[in-house]
Amino acid sequence: MPKPTLNLAIDGLEGPLGQRVYTALRNGILDMTFAPGTVLRKGALCEQLGVSRSPVAEALGRLASDGLVEIIPQSATRVSQFSLAELREECFLREAIETAAAAKVAQERTDDHLIVLARNLRLQSLLIEDEDFQGFFDADVDFHELILGFTGFPKVVAAAGQISLQLRRARMLLLPEQGRPAEALTEHHAILDAIRAQNPEEARAATSLHLRQLIERIVPLKRQHPDYFRPI
Repeated sequence: MPKPTLNLAIDGLEGPLGQRVYTALRNGILDMTFAPGTVLRKGALCEQLGVSRSPVAEALGRLASDGLVEIIPQSATRVSQFSLAELREECFLREAIETAAAAKVAQERTDDHLIVLARNLRLQSLLIEDEDFQGFFDADVDFHELILGFTGFPKVVAAAGQISLQLRRARMLLLPEQGRPAEALTEHHAILDAIRAQNPEEARAATSLHLRQLIERIVPLKRQHPDYFRPI
């Protein structure tokens, strides 16, 4: 596997040095710049980021807690490989949180909520027309985070994001998905229609139907990219 090149500079990130190094490495793992199984060498990372070993070691420790890297004592640090069992579990947890959020928002939504969600879907439509799959992926993530945020529970967005880290990585392997963005947009419209109609059960059902499509598309990835998955 070729040596990865970090495509993010820490200068544009917020927070103290350790936080910026963590964010840069985390982004590199989530966007698959560092593929599953990649060995992360502290010396090379220090050189790429222009920092000392201490913030890199701190960042790798945090990434290990996130489940994104595996630190093997006296050996190496590797980007974690995927596990289908863990991906299924994340799908289950994500569905539990997001269906509850959609139902709550449907009951309590405001006109401003509807305007913001509709604007996001218009952006998604434009990105599909432009065949900007990465842009669509980002707008898709924003749509879900908006609904989570509209619950009024500050910790919900962070919690949902944290339990879906492996799913987010796996989804990058699906880009571009021929025809899927248009299907996803239709499903998003169904969610918004239920929220607009203030129908919590329809919002819950539409969100569940939408989210359950993902694991069915992820399962074949193990055959397509066996090196990215754990043997068992």
